[in-house]
Amino acid sequence: MPVALCATSHSPLIGLHDPAPEVRAEVDAEFAAARAFAEDFAPDLAVIFAPDHYNGFLYDMMPSFCVGAAATSVGDYGLPSGALDVDRDAAYAVAERVLASGVDVAVSEDMRVDHGFVQPLTFLFGSLTAVPVVPVFINCVAEPLGPAVRARHLGTAVGEALKEMDRRVLLIGSGGLSHDPPVPRLKEATPEVAERLTHGRDPSPEQRAQREGRTVKAASEFAHGGGALRPLNPDWDALVLRSLAAGDFAAVDGRSNEWFVAEGGHSAPEVRTWIAAYAALAAAGPYTVRSSYYRAIPEWLAGFATTTAVPLDGAA
Repeated sequence: MPVALCATSHSPLIGLHDPAPEVRAEVDAEFAAARAFAEDFAPDLAVIFAPDHYNGFLYDMMPSFCVGAAATSVGDYGLPSGALDVDRDAAYAVAERVLASGVDVAVSEDMRVDHGFVQPLTFLFGSLTAVPVVPVFINCVAEPLGPAVRARHLGTAVGEALKEMDRRVLLIGSGGLSHDPPVPRLKEATPEVAERLTHGRDPSPEQRAQREGRTVKAASEFAHGGGALRPLNPDWDALVLRSLAAGDFAAVDGRSNEWFVAEGGHSAPEVRTWIAAYAALAAAGPYTVRSSYYRAIPEWLAGFATTTAVPLDGAA
């Protein structure tokens, strides 16, 4: 089973609240390099680990992990909407193998996904249907969260499932690194916001525009040194990148949930998607990082990184 990996940050603010032109050009060049990496690998299946931001998964039923047997983009922040090309047979094979390994995972025949899934797919492939996918949701924001090491166990089980398939698989991790966007928390929410976090699926266009406008406003304030959001933490981001590149998972996923928030902000647990993707790659054996880009970009509310990796034995 040839396998390769691309892990990348995402931000709904890309194209809506950009940094200086030279910074945007730098990131675009990295995206182009990652896209060339994916094109050269030519996968016939992509397995993407990504979070949700209360667009598809809400407190009416919040699993820790969920494999999508069918999935549709909600089209938030002006991104493409519509069905993903989900490989249903592969999704069920993955789910069955993960369950057999002792990791509890839900299965959805109607998964809704947002920018966390859609941005990497469009960055790498240009559309939602260019390559068959298996979408794997990881809860990264809705408390209570399980320990981060569970993401590694999930990724390892997915990697073992993929070894049984005769496919060329690109593993994608989408999220992080340090960032503290204005995502509401249930225990601090007003009754109105709590209702939205529990039952607010499919907001009206006006409601979605208001929510997205608040995010853009918060980013503008943050980029100019204002607001109450936690600062980005390049030192912590470097630790994460260094540890995953070395396969030293415990340096990151052995820490408490409180550590993630204290070091990287309330959405730093999105690093679980990277942990899972790298663990899935490690299931194929030792690996090496081909490229690693990082820049703290306050305009996008993100410690922004993109990495690519392949097995050491050349199986890619």
